[in-house]
Amino acid sequence: MRFGLLWIACVLCAQDYSEVQVEKATGGLRFAEGPLWSKENNALLFCDAATGTIHALLPGNGLAKFREEMGGPTALAFDLNGKLLIAQSKLRRIVRTSLSSNPKIEVLAERFEGKRLNGPNDLAVRKDGHIYFTDPAYGSQIDARELDFDGIYHLSPTGALSLIAKPKGRPNGITLSPNGKILYVANSDERKIYAYDLDGRGNAANERVILEKLDGVPGGLRTDEKGNLYIAANHVLIYSPNGKLLHTLHVSDKPSNLAFGEADLMTLFITAKTSVYRVKLKVKGAVAE
Repeated sequence: MRFGLLWIACVLCAQDYSEVQVEKATGGLRFAEGPLWSKENNALLFCDAATGTIHALLPGNGLAKFREEMGGPTALAFDLNGKLLIAQSKLRRIVRTSLSSNPKIEVLAERFEGKRLNGPNDLAVRKDGHIYFTDPAYGSQIDARELDFDGIYHLSPTGALSLIAKPKGRPNGITLSPNGKILYVANSDERKIYAYDLDGRGNAANERVILEKLDGVPGGLRTDEKGNLYIAANHVLIYSPNGKLLHTLHVSDKPSNLAFGEADLMTLFITAKTSVYRVKLKVKGAVAE
Protein backbone atom coordinates (compact mmCIF):
# COMPACT_ATOMS: atom_id res chain seq x y z
CA MET A 1 0.00 0.00 0.00
CA ARG A 2 2.86 2.35 0.84
CA PHE A 3 4.43 1.63 -2.55
CA GLY A 4 1.12 2.45 -4.23
CA LEU A 5 0.83 5.77 -2.41
CA LEU A 6 4.42 6.67 -3.34
CA TRP A 7 3.74 5.86 -7.00
CA ILE A 8 0.60 8.01 -6.99
CA ALA A 9 2.54 10.88 -5.39
CA CYS A 10 5.24 10.66 -8.07
CA VAL A 11 2.62 10.69 -10.84
CA LEU A 12 0.97 13.78 -9.34
CA CYS A 13 4.36 15.54 -9.15
CA ALA A 14 5.30 14.65 -12.72
CA GLN A 15 5.00 17.30 -15.41
CA ASP A 16 5.25 17.21 -19.19
CA TYR A 17 8.19 19.39 -20.25
CA SER A 18 8.56 17.89 -23.73
CA GLU A 19 7.04 20.85 -25.61
CA VAL A 20 8.43 23.77 -23.61
CA GLN A 21 10.47 26.36 -25.50
CA VAL A 22 13.16 28.67 -24.14
CA GLU A 23 12.76 32.24 -25.41
CA LYS A 24 15.28 35.07 -25.03
CA ALA A 25 13.59 38.04 -23.34
CA THR A 26 16.46 40.55 -23.26
CA GLY A 27 20.24 40.76 -23.56
CA GLY A 28 23.22 43.09 -23.51
CA LEU A 29 23.77 42.81 -19.73
CA ARG A 30 27.02 42.44 -17.78
CA PHE A 31 25.92 39.72 -15.35
CA ALA A 32 22.20 39.12 -14.80
CA GLU A 33 21.24 37.69 -11.41
CA GLY A 34 18.54 37.49 -8.75
CA PRO A 35 15.21 37.67 -10.68
CA LEU A 36 11.95 38.46 -8.86
CA TRP A 37 8.45 38.96 -10.23
CA SER A 38 6.75 42.15 -9.00
CA LYS A 39 2.94 42.11 -9.17
CA GLU A 40 2.82 45.80 -8.31
CA ASN A 41 5.04 46.74 -11.24
CA ASN A 42 3.81 43.93 -13.51
CA ALA A 43 7.47 43.37 -14.31
CA LEU A 44 10.41 41.12 -13.68
CA LEU A 45 12.97 42.80 -11.45
CA PHE A 46 16.51 41.46 -11.68
CA CYS A 47 20.04 42.47 -10.77
CA ASP A 48 23.10 43.28 -12.82
CA ALA A 49 25.68 42.87 -10.06
CA ALA A 50 28.59 44.13 -12.20
CA THR A 51 26.95 47.52 -12.78
CA GLY A 52 25.13 47.77 -9.44
CA THR A 53 21.81 48.12 -11.25
CA ILE A 54 18.38 46.60 -10.67
CA HIS A 55 16.46 46.39 -13.95
CA ALA A 56 12.75 46.02 -14.66
CA LEU A 57 11.71 43.86 -17.61
CA LEU A 58 8.24 44.95 -18.66
CA PRO A 59 6.42 42.39 -20.84
CA GLY A 60 5.85 44.03 -24.21
CA ASN A 61 7.58 47.27 -23.16
CA GLY A 62 11.25 46.32 -22.96
CA LEU A 63 13.86 47.00 -20.31
CA ALA A 64 14.11 49.90 -17.87
CA LYS A 65 16.48 50.82 -15.03
CA PHE A 66 14.67 50.39 -11.72
CA ARG A 67 17.45 51.26 -9.24
CA GLU A 68 21.09 52.27 -9.68
CA GLU A 69 24.16 52.19 -7.43
CA MET A 70 22.77 49.33 -5.34
CA GLY A 71 26.05 47.95 -3.99
CA GLY A 72 26.51 44.81 -6.04
CA PRO A 73 22.97 43.42 -5.84
CA THR A 74 22.73 39.66 -6.36
CA ALA A 75 19.27 38.68 -5.06
CA LEU A 76 15.81 40.16 -4.49
CA ALA A 77 12.73 39.16 -2.48
CA PHE A 78 9.62 40.73 -0.95
CA ASP A 79 8.84 40.79 2.76
CA LEU A 80 5.34 40.40 4.20
CA ASN A 81 4.58 44.09 3.70
CA GLY A 82 5.67 44.19 0.08
CA LYS A 83 9.00 45.86 0.84
CA LEU A 84 11.91 44.91 -1.39
CA LEU A 85 14.76 42.93 0.19
CA ILE A 86 18.15 43.12 -1.51
CA ALA A 87 21.29 41.05 -0.99
CA GLN A 88 24.13 43.52 -1.56
CA SER A 89 27.24 41.41 -2.08
CA LYS A 90 29.62 44.36 -2.54
CA LEU A 91 28.37 46.20 0.56
CA ARG A 92 28.13 42.84 2.38
CA ARG A 93 24.65 43.20 3.82
CA ILE A 94 20.91 42.51 3.53
CA VAL A 95 18.76 45.63 3.20
CA ARG A 96 15.10 46.56 2.85
CA THR A 97 13.57 49.36 0.83
CA SER A 98 10.26 50.39 -0.70
CA LEU A 99 9.18 50.41 -4.33
CA SER A 100 8.62 54.18 -4.23
CA SER A 101 10.60 56.63 -6.36
CA ASN A 102 12.52 57.99 -3.36
CA PRO A 103 13.18 54.93 -1.19
CA LYS A 104 15.03 54.80 2.12
CA ILE A 105 17.45 51.96 2.79
CA GLU A 106 17.10 49.96 6.01
CA VAL A 107 19.91 47.57 6.95
CA LEU A 108 18.58 44.22 8.25
CA ALA A 109 21.80 42.21 8.53
CA GLU A 110 25.40 43.37 8.20
CA ARG A 111 27.34 41.66 10.98
CA PHE A 112 27.36 38.33 12.77
CA GLU A 113 28.84 38.26 16.27
CA GLY A 114 30.43 41.64 15.61
CA LYS A 115 32.11 40.68 12.33
CA ARG A 116 31.05 41.82 8.87
CA LEU A 117 29.29 39.34 6.63
CA ASN A 118 31.26 37.98 3.66
CA GLY A 119 28.88 38.99 0.87
CA PRO A 120 25.24 37.83 0.96
CA ASN A 121 24.47 36.01 -2.27
CA ASP A 122 20.86 34.77 -2.30
CA LEU A 123 17.80 34.96 -0.06
CA ALA A 124 14.34 33.48 0.45
CA VAL A 125 11.35 34.60 2.53
CA ARG A 126 8.78 32.30 4.11
CA LYS A 127 5.09 33.24 4.29
CA ASP A 128 5.38 34.02 8.00
CA GLY A 129 8.23 36.49 7.49
CA HIS A 130 11.28 34.35 8.25
CA ILE A 131 14.22 35.24 5.98
CA TYR A 132 17.00 32.88 4.95
CA PHE A 133 20.19 33.82 3.10
CA THR A 134 23.56 32.49 2.02
CA ASP A 135 26.82 34.33 2.72
CA PRO A 136 29.77 32.98 0.72
CA ALA A 137 33.00 34.84 -0.03
CA TYR A 138 33.96 35.21 -3.69
CA GLY A 139 36.75 37.16 -5.37
CA SER A 140 37.92 40.21 -3.42
CA GLN A 141 35.57 39.27 -0.55
CA ILE A 142 37.97 36.44 0.34
CA ASP A 143 40.79 38.90 1.11
CA ALA A 144 38.48 41.28 3.02
CA ARG A 145 36.61 38.65 5.02
CA GLU A 146 36.27 38.91 8.79
CA LEU A 147 34.43 35.62 9.29
CA ASP A 148 36.46 32.44 8.78
CA PHE A 149 33.54 30.48 7.31
CA ASP A 150 30.87 30.65 4.60
CA GLY A 151 27.47 30.68 6.29
CA ILE A 152 23.79 29.97 5.86
CA TYR A 153 21.67 32.29 8.02
CA HIS A 154 18.18 32.72 9.44
CA LEU A 155 16.78 36.21 10.11
CA SER A 156 13.62 36.07 12.23
CA PRO A 157 10.68 38.51 11.89
CA THR A 158 11.94 40.19 15.11
CA GLY A 159 15.34 40.84 13.50
CA ALA A 160 17.31 38.14 15.36
CA LEU A 161 20.13 36.73 13.20
CA SER A 162 21.22 33.12 13.73
CA LEU A 163 23.60 30.79 11.95
CA ILE A 164 22.12 27.64 10.39
CA ALA A 165 25.27 26.00 9.05
CA LYS A 166 28.95 26.42 8.14
CA PRO A 167 29.21 24.23 5.03
CA LYS A 168 32.58 23.05 3.73
CA GLY A 169 31.88 24.47 0.29
CA ARG A 170 30.39 27.84 -0.55
CA PRO A 171 26.58 28.06 -0.32
CA ASN A 172 24.89 29.80 -3.23
CA GLY A 173 21.20 29.58 -4.21
CA ILE A 174 18.49 29.14 -1.59
CA THR A 175 14.75 28.43 -1.76
CA LEU A 176 11.82 26.86 0.12
CA SER A 177 9.46 23.96 -0.45
CA PRO A 178 5.84 24.95 -1.25
CA ASN A 179 4.73 24.35 2.35
CA GLY A 180 7.71 26.26 3.77
CA LYS A 181 8.87 23.28 5.83
CA ILE A 182 12.05 22.49 3.88
CA LEU A 183 14.92 24.84 3.07
CA TYR A 184 17.03 23.98 0.01
CA VAL A 185 20.57 25.32 -0.42
CA ALA A 186 22.93 24.89 -3.38
CA ASN A 187 26.60 24.29 -2.59
CA SER A 188 28.66 25.48 -5.55
CA ASP A 189 32.02 24.01 -4.57
CA GLU A 190 30.63 20.56 -3.75
CA ARG A 191 28.07 20.54 -6.59
CA LYS A 192 25.44 19.37 -4.13
CA ILE A 193 21.99 20.42 -2.92
CA TYR A 194 21.40 20.39 0.82
CA ALA A 195 18.05 20.31 2.61
CA TYR A 196 17.04 21.40 6.12
CA ASP A 197 13.78 20.86 7.99
CA LEU A 198 12.19 24.08 9.30
CA ASP A 199 9.93 24.27 12.33
CA GLY A 200 7.17 26.76 13.14
CA ARG A 201 9.68 29.20 14.62
CA GLY A 202 11.80 29.09 11.49
CA ASN A 203 14.61 27.09 13.06
CA ALA A 204 16.49 24.61 10.87
CA ALA A 205 17.51 21.01 11.65
CA ASN A 206 18.31 17.66 10.02
CA GLU A 207 20.92 18.77 7.47
CA ARG A 208 21.21 16.31 4.60
CA VAL A 209 22.40 16.04 0.99
CA ILE A 210 19.53 15.35 -1.40
CA LEU A 211 21.33 15.76 -4.76
CA GLU A 212 24.99 15.49 -5.73
CA LYS A 213 27.27 15.20 -8.75
CA LEU A 214 25.15 17.76 -10.58
CA ASP A 215 25.76 18.72 -14.19
CA GLY A 216 27.54 22.00 -13.55
CA VAL A 217 28.02 24.34 -10.61
CA PRO A 218 24.62 24.92 -8.99
CA GLY A 219 23.48 28.50 -8.48
CA GLY A 220 19.92 29.73 -8.04
CA LEU A 221 17.06 27.47 -6.96
CA ARG A 222 13.26 27.55 -7.18
CA THR A 223 10.37 25.17 -6.51
CA ASP A 224 7.00 24.84 -8.23
CA GLU A 225 3.64 24.14 -6.61
CA LYS A 226 4.19 20.38 -7.00
CA GLY A 227 7.44 20.55 -5.06
CA ASN A 228 9.71 20.03 -8.07
CA LEU A 229 13.12 21.66 -7.68
CA TYR A 230 14.62 23.85 -10.43
CA ILE A 231 18.40 24.30 -10.39
CA ALA A 232 20.46 26.82 -12.37
CA ALA A 233 23.63 24.92 -13.33
CA ASN A 234 25.15 24.25 -16.77
CA HIS A 235 21.50 24.40 -17.87
CA VAL A 236 18.29 24.39 -15.82
CA LEU A 237 17.86 21.01 -14.15
CA ILE A 238 14.38 20.03 -12.95
CA TYR A 239 14.12 17.36 -10.25
CA SER A 240 11.08 15.74 -8.65
CA PRO A 241 10.71 15.91 -4.84
CA ASN A 242 12.09 12.35 -4.62
CA GLY A 243 15.26 13.26 -6.54
CA LYS A 244 14.45 12.09 -10.06
CA LEU A 245 15.72 14.22 -12.96
CA LEU A 246 12.56 15.15 -14.89
CA HIS A 247 13.95 17.43 -17.56
CA THR A 248 16.81 19.71 -18.60
CA LEU A 249 16.04 23.13 -20.04
CA HIS A 250 18.90 23.99 -22.41
CA VAL A 251 19.89 27.65 -22.37
CA SER A 252 22.46 29.35 -24.63
CA ASP A 253 24.19 31.09 -21.70
CA LYS A 254 25.03 29.55 -18.33
CA PRO A 255 22.05 30.18 -15.99
CA SER A 256 22.64 32.05 -12.74
CA ASN A 257 19.20 32.16 -11.11
CA LEU A 258 15.45 31.62 -11.57
CA ALA A 259 12.03 33.07 -10.76
CA PHE A 260 8.42 32.26 -11.61
CA GLY A 261 6.34 35.18 -12.80
CA GLU A 262 3.62 36.81 -14.87
CA ALA A 263 0.01 36.88 -13.67
CA ASP A 264 -0.46 33.11 -13.51
CA LEU A 265 3.04 32.36 -12.10
CA MET A 266 3.48 29.81 -14.90
CA THR A 267 6.39 31.51 -16.66
CA LEU A 268 9.90 30.60 -15.52
CA PHE A 269 12.39 33.44 -15.95
CA ILE A 270 16.06 32.53 -16.18
CA THR A 271 18.92 34.99 -15.68
CA ALA A 272 22.02 33.83 -17.53
CA LYS A 273 25.13 36.03 -17.69
CA THR A 274 24.32 38.65 -20.34
CA SER A 275 20.69 37.71 -20.96
CA VAL A 276 17.30 36.87 -19.48
CA TYR A 277 15.21 33.99 -20.84
CA ARG A 278 11.63 32.88 -20.24
CA VAL A 279 9.87 29.55 -20.50
CA LYS A 280 6.10 29.04 -20.40
CA LEU A 281 5.27 26.00 -18.26
CA LYS A 282 2.15 24.07 -17.28
CA VAL A 283 2.78 24.36 -13.57
CA LYS A 284 2.79 27.34 -11.20
CA GLY A 285 5.70 28.45 -9.10
CA ALA A 286 5.56 27.82 -5.36
CA VAL A 287 4.25 30.66 -3.19
CA ALA A 288 6.02 29.73 0.05
CA GLU A 289 8.35 32.68 -0.49
